[in-house]
Amino acid sequence: MARPRATDYDDKRAAILREAAQLFATRGFDRTAMTEIAQALGVSKALFYHYYRSKDALLFDIIRAHLIELVEAAEGANDASLAPEPRLLAVVEAIFECYRDADHQHKIQINHLGQLSAEQQGELKSFERRLVEVISGIVVVLNPALPRDFIRPVTMSIFGTLNWKYMWFRENGRVSHADYAALVTRMFVSAIRAETGEIPARAAS
Repeated sequence: MARPRATDYDDKRAAILREAAQLFATRGFDRTAMTEIAQALGVSKALFYHYYRSKDALLFDIIRAHLIELVEAAEGANDASLAPEPRLLAVVEAIFECYRDADHQHKIQINHLGQLSAEQQGELKSFERRLVEVISGIVVVLNPALPRDFIRPVTMSIFGTLNWKYMWFRENGRVSHADYAALVTRMFVSAIRAETGEIPARAAS
C-alpha cells in the first residue's frame, strides 16, 4: 500500500524547493549533495527522499514552478484592451514582481536548464515560448510595420533586460521595481516605434 500523503505535503515540498534553489544557486548544482539539502532543512535523509529521490527531479521542479508562476503572471497581465504602452508596462511589472525574492530560481533557470533531459527541457521550453509570445505580441502591436525578421530580436532584447536584473538590482536602492519597470517600458516603446527595420550597408573591406 502506498504511503499516505501528509496534509502539509505541499508546504514541505515548497520548502524543499526553496532551500534547494538557494543551495544550487550559491554552491552550484554539481557541488550540492542531496544530504546537504536534507541537513539544511533539518530533516532526515529518509524523509527527504520521500519527496525527492534525485537532484534532477529537484532541479526540474524548481525551474518548472518558477516558469509556471512567470507565465501565469505575464498572461494574466496581458490585457489586449489596453493601449500598447500600458499593456507592456503591466506585463513587465508582473514579471518583475515574480522575480522579487526569486533570484535563486531565476539564476538556476538561466544556468542549469540545459543539464536536464531532452524531454524535461522540452516541457520547460514550452513555458518559455509562452512568455516570449506574450511580449512579441505586444511588440507587433507597438509597431505593425516592423519587419517579421526583427520581431524576435526585439523581443529577446527586452527579455535580456528583464532577465539580468537580478545581477545588479537592489531592493533598498533609490530605484524601485515600479520605477525600473516604467523606465524599461519607456525605453523599449520609444525604440520599437522608431524602428524601421533598415540594416545599414556595411562598408566594403
